[in-house]
Amino acid sequence: MSPEDPRVEALVDFVVRIAGGDLGARLELSGEGDSVEALGVGLNMLAEELEVLYAGLEQHVAERTFSLEQAQDDLRQQALTDSLTGLANRTLLGDRIGQAIARFHRGGLAPTLLALDLDGFKLINDSLGHAGGDRALIEVARRLEQVARKTDTVARFGGDEFAILVTDATPEAALRIAERALDSLRLPMRVGDQMTSAGASIGVCFGSRGQTPDSLLRDADTSMYAAKARGRNNIQVFRPEMHAAALTRVRISDELHTALQTGQLVLHFQPFIELGTGTIVGAEALVRWRHPSRGLVWPAEFIQVAEETGLIVEIGQRVMVEAMRQLAIWQRELMLPASFRLHVNVSPIEFRRTALVAFVREAMRRFEVPPATVVLEITESGLMEDEAEITQTLHDLRAEGVGLAIDDFGTGYSSISYLRRLPVDSVKIDRSLVTGVDTDPQQRSLAAAIVQLIEAVKLTPIAEGVETAEEAAQLQSLGCPYAQGYYFSRPVSAEEMTDQLRGHYALRGPAAVPDTISG
Repeated sequence: MSPEDPRVEALVDFVVRIAGGDLGARLELSGEGDSVEALGVGLNMLAEELEVLYAGLEQHVAERTFSLEQAQDDLRQQALTDSLTGLANRTLLGDRIGQAIARFHRGGLAPTLLALDLDGFKLINDSLGHAGGDRALIEVARRLEQVARKTDTVARFGGDEFAILVTDATPEAALRIAERALDSLRLPMRVGDQMTSAGASIGVCFGSRGQTPDSLLRDADTSMYAAKARGRNNIQVFRPEMHAAALTRVRISDELHTALQTGQLVLHFQPFIELGTGTIVGAEALVRWRHPSRGLVWPAEFIQVAEETGLIVEIGQRVMVEAMRQLAIWQRELMLPASFRLHVNVSPIEFRRTALVAFVREAMRRFEVPPATVVLEITESGLMEDEAEITQTLHDLRAEGVGLAIDDFGTGYSSISYLRRLPVDSVKIDRSLVTGVDTDPQQRSLAAAIVQLIEAVKLTPIAEGVETAEEAAQLQSLGCPYAQGYYFSRPVSAEEMTDQLRGHYALRGPAAVPDTISG
């Protein structure tokens, strides 16, 4: 090989091309069979190996890049969707609301947000277990997606709270979607091999100028709570005064926490009267809030907030303890007849707690109160919520020997069928059926029929809200044996109630009564 051999120059050029990344380049061999030719063969083989290795590396990099992009997409999906139902979560919904508000400001239609809370989900979860509850939530999500349009966003916030963002629609069209959602969720659903149902309370907020995603969410949520307060399974449209009411609920809730910690809740008592003799045969324990600045606050102003926040359970326990303590004092210090009964109101929320029976049992044992002298009252409307669960609790309380009464009869779903079915002793006829009984023939006929109905199922009628002698006389003539109301006595403090009882019963020696329930 001479220094001028052109093949050397070709070798150098080939190496430069390979180094530059042209792995497909190959040397043209002359076939001379010398060392230069051998070097060319070797370089060609090296180029082929490099080409194969590089192709494999590119494939691996492509696959790895795809995997990383897929993982990022999965993480993004997880961050923006509900893991159980696959619906949008609060983050994604907030982003969609922001986009809808931006379109509105550019001249589009205002968005509408529907906030939904299932009314019967707790019962489903308790009866079917968490797995059954999850299946029910998935079915709810499917139904909401069916009633919504493709342009709408259905979201789940967690638990049994859902939302539907309706865009590019008039308020009337948005309301129709809310109505379809309500109708759809009322229908029975199959969970496993069981049928169940869960209605919903729906709040509707129409978007307006100046709103933000947070304010739209807040106002829709506020209207949803208004729907729950209206008896559930209904639709409420947000009004500005609802926001003020929501702020009031927050303030009351905060103050109630303080009231429980500082002993501001006290009991007043209102007697029951036997109409034929005027004798006090019992009393009802009524909670009052001795507010440091507002004075005596009545239950109508705070019980609903207590139920919404769950504070009603602690309030109910305080009331039960104080009622049992006071009854024990009366039983030991006064010559009460064996027929004297103390009535204590119990919220439906408390009735749904399995611990209620044990708590009542312990309270009576600690204060040595005979169960037959205690009557627990539950409102008629409360009986319609989770009826099976509440009915079981009523049976358990009856097994303890406690008396049971239906309160506010005539304000809800008055029916002889459940009167016959429930293990209750007495029925308190609501004030709305008593007013005018002495002046209105139709009201008198209605009251007479209700008294007869109650007695026909072997229960004792008690008229509430009697305010005049004429009403009392008319009720007696209709066969109602007992009554309660301002005509006989307003609710009074324990001390004043004790004085009233002394007017009927003789004193007896005082006995020590425990102050608290322990253990």
